[in-house]
Formats: sequence, C-alpha cells, structure tokens
Amino acid sequence: MDAFYASVEMRDNPSLVGKPVIIGAPPNMRGVVSTCSYEARKYGVHSAMNIKEAYRLCPNGVFLTPDFHKYHAVSEQLHEIWSEYASAMEAIALDEAYLDVTTTAGDFDTARDFAMDIKRRVLEEVGLSCSVGLAYSKCAAKTASEENKPNGFFEIQTPEDFVNLMIDRDVRSLYGVGTKTAEKLHSAGINTVGDVRQREKDVIDMLGRMGRYVVDLAYGHDDSKVVPYRPEDAKSVSRELTFQEDVYDFWLLSDVLLLLSMSVIDRASSYGLHGSGVSLKVTYSDMKSITRSRVTGYCDDAITVHKEAVSMLEEVSNRPVRLIGVGIYNLTDAKAKQTTLDSVLGESDKEAELQEALAFIRKKYKLDALDESQASGWENLHMLAEHMRTHRQS
Repeated sequence: MDAFYASVEMRDNPSLVGKPVIIGAPPNMRGVVSTCSYEARKYGVHSAMNIKEAYRLCPNGVFLTPDFHKYHAVSEQLHEIWSEYASAMEAIALDEAYLDVTTTAGDFDTARDFAMDIKRRVLEEVGLSCSVGLAYSKCAAKTASEENKPNGFFEIQTPEDFVNLMIDRDVRSLYGVGTKTAEKLHSAGINTVGDVRQREKDVIDMLGRMGRYVVDLAYGHDDSKVVPYRPEDAKSVSRELTFQEDVYDFWLLSDVLLLLSMSVIDRASSYGLHGSGVSLKVTYSDMKSITRSRVTGYCDDAITVHKEAVSMLEEVSNRPVRLIGVGIYNLTDAKAKQTTLDSVLGESDKEAELQEALAFIRKKYKLDALDESQASGWENLHMLAEHMRTHRQS
C-alpha cells in the first residue's frame, strides 16, 4: 500500500489530502514516525524518524496519533481481496503481502490482469490506492512494487531484467541489505550491485552467509517461497511498548505488565496456543536492553504470566525504563491440555484474581470505563500506558 496509515486518515478526512500528514507520537512527546504522506516526505520526513526531528523538518505538518484498531480493520479488507487471487499469500505487514499466482494465473499476461484488478478493487472497495509489483521471485516483486509509487505498477519477468534494472544502483537498494551492511560494503569500495558481481569473493569473505545472499541477489537469484503464516509455527507470542518518558516507578511498570500479559494471552488464545515459559524484556533509558526468561509449566492465563514477569522485573528494575515487554514461549496446542477438577477451580480463582487486579487499576488510574477487552486490546495499550504514567506522576 502507499503510505498506508496516512492514506487511511486522508480517506476518512478529505481535508487532509494534499497536506503533509505525519503518523506517530505528538511532536512534544517521545516517539517515532510510523509513516507519513508523500507530501511530508518532500520535507525529508520518513518512517522511524524521531518525532521531534520530523517536527523540526516539517513544523506545519499535521501530526496524528495512530488508530491501530482502524488500520487492522482496513488490513482485513485488503487481505480478503488479495487472497482471492493467490494459491498462497504471505502477509509481511498490515498493508503488504506476497501473493503466489503461479498456478492461479499461469502466465504473466493473466497475472498482469490480476494486478490491475487488485488495484481497481482496492480503490473501489477500500478507497485506497496501492502499488503492485509483478515478478518471477519474491525479491524481484518487492523491488518492482517500489518502482512507481504511489499508485504504481511495474513488472520484472526474468533475472536478466532484474540485473539490468539494478546493476548501477547502490547496494542498499537490494532488498534485505540494511544500512550497516551497506556501510560495510561501501567502506571496501563495493558501492553498486555491479560491484558486488565483480567482487563476489570479497563480499562473501566480509559478510559470510549474508554475503552469499547478497551475491545471489546481485544476479537476480532468489528461490524463496511464499509461505502463508500459520499460528502453529510461532515460537513465541509477545507484546512490548515504549513509554513517552522514562519510568522509574516499579509499581507502574508492574501494572503495565498486567495489561501486556492480558494482551499476550488474548493473542495466543486467538491462535489456540498456550506456552510453558514466560519472558521479560526491559530497555533502559541508556538504550541498553536485557531479557529474562523462566520455564513455568502450563501457562494460559494473564495472572500467571504477570506474576512471573513481575518476579523477574524485581531483579532488574534498578534503572529508569524506556521499554518493557512480556511474552510466552514453548508454544503448543491449547487443546492438548488435560482438564481436571483442580485445573477448573484454579482457572476460576485466577479469573477472580484478574478481575480484582483490573478493578484496582481502574480505581488507581481513574479508568472507570476500562473493561477486559479494552485492557487486552493491543491498539489501546500505548494510550492506556501513557494515561497511567501521566496520572501516576500527577
């Protein structure tokens, strides 16, 4: 999709069309740009930029906080349309997916018709423009999709076509080559895709397995398959959030961990999974991160996750915290759990304990309307955590 979050906001508020729209934290708070409109990009604003830097570059921009509930709803519409054309769909973001149309289309002419039909339907049914890349491989399709944004279409039919397009471009333009990898190659005088082809051995010696991958891409070789996401393949389920300001208060961190634990269990339950271990992640104000994990046995409730996470937090909460996260791992099918009278009674006790904890948070932070679905909803967590932090400080 084209500037997805910003495009959704402009669709729903036409007065924003033509203006530099920046989705992220308010400019007076800590955070980064989630995405921005193409008008904002003309000022040098881009995704992942510090929000204060974005404001410095574009003080007249329209700064909006993200509405994840709305974006998820739009994403479901998009995925439903896309899946009708493919034998397999691999979603890599709310607004982006690989579609395997090898068997459903059969040839490039039919696949091109599919692409045009997808663009038409997304515009008519969802009210958004999108860019489509058609190619012989995933990497080439990703490259093609970036060629004519916004509202574009581009196709790359063969590895030779890919090489002809890319050979004089910077190595950073190869999909999967990040800033640090590109800097390492640049420092050795390997600047373009053509340089990679001429100095294959140097690239592999410098980067190891990653070097082999980069060399293959420089020749247009990519045999990766479109792999539909299957929840049963997940190794862990986790949630984390970044505070707008560093948090010193252990009890605030503990309360936020309860909401994160509820969100983790809500997500795992939607996949029919449970875990047998709990993990904690903490990033301090100096950006140093630590992780802790603990095997717990059967774990499918927020109270158990929360208690284990808080126990681990007690061991590491000696500095101001910028980010906190919790997860469960060693995932297995929840249907495999053996139900006993003790387990049923235990679940009842934990549910009562959870409701008591939520009542405490409602009263403590003046969140009278907070219910269990709101507390566990991922789209609400950042907002709730900020409310709790600012209320705690007042």
